[in-house]
Amino acid sequence: MAGDIAPLILSLVLGLYTLLFLFRIILTWYPQIDLDKLPWALVAWPTEVFLIPVRKVVPPIGGVDISPIIWVGIVSFLREILVGQQGLLRMM
Repeated sequence: MAGDIAPLILSLVLGLYTLLFLFRIILTWYPQIDLDKLPWALVAWPTEVFLIPVRKVVPPIGGVDISPIIWVGIVSFLREILVGQQGLLRMM
């Protein structure tokens, strides 16, 4: 029972971050939105920490910030590897 809680929590956190990064992708279509104001700040604050280093390595392409797209891929991959049907934490 206790061994099932950690994978569940990790799956929920990774799922939440996937959702937040998807919202960030949508928000890149609306540059006039102030990400420092609510409710947009609830999406921006937890994700910006991850996006800043990626932006330094991968600049915007054609004026489009692709860093949230990169993070959706990373988080989805981690979620599948760790807590997917044949994930490492499920097999333990």
